[in-house]
Amino acid sequence: MIKSSNPALNSSVFSSEARFTPTHSHPDAASNTMSIQGTVNKTGIALLIMVCAAGWTWGQDPVLMNGLSVLGAIAGLVVALVLMLKKTWAPVLVPAYAGLEGLFIGAFSATFEQQYPGIVMQAVGLTFATLFALLSAYKSGLIKPTENFKLGVFAATAGIGVFYLIAFLFGLFGVDFPIIYGNSPMSIGLSVVIVVVAALNLVMDFDFIENGEKEGAPKYMEWYAAFGLLVTLIWLYIEIVRLLSKLASRR
Repeated sequence: MIKSSNPALNSSVFSSEARFTPTHSHPDAASNTMSIQGTVNKTGIALLIMVCAAGWTWGQDPVLMNGLSVLGAIAGLVVALVLMLKKTWAPVLVPAYAGLEGLFIGAFSATFEQQYPGIVMQAVGLTFATLFALLSAYKSGLIKPTENFKLGVFAATAGIGVFYLIAFLFGLFGVDFPIIYGNSPMSIGLSVVIVVVAALNLVMDFDFIENGEKEGAPKYMEWYAAFGLLVTLIWLYIEIVRLLSKLASRR
């Protein structure tokens, strides 16, 4: 069974979407089904769209930039929810999602860059270094996504999600969580743990995508798989920025 702690890539996505597995009786099957290379290409396109949108947002005045950030966050969430229900729309919705998230990421990055010059390039570098390091570890068999591994990452990810939700709800009533937003050793330690969990989700995504190819998922699932990977990369980048900002604030 395919499992992933990424909500976009749950255990039933590929099995429910698969139409057929390539066989000799279907000479065109390989071109009509998902492939790892196709997913890589779609992910690259989505990342390019997001970076372009983020760069454009970065250059706007603060008031407009904040408005674009809110628009990107809310509209991006709506598109993501629709996409999880209508996976066949992925070729259209994933580029739209990438652009909307770019609006949010651009404003988010500009805000931290103003406070801590150089932090964005450090975070981008660390995000992609983590991506390629874990991909290498996965391909070499150094990290194996066993059932226990998947269960552990899923539980940790769910726990973080619940913790953030509780903090958000308490925040509505003016109750702050210093361990999340502060720069104490405990807060920094928590950020390190969250970054590690976010990074391990990449391994889950690699395994999920590889199994999608093996199961003969439809071609449009390349876009959907790219969406799932993009979600993880965005989360990882945000958490790395937050961690670096906490470290920088203690200097």
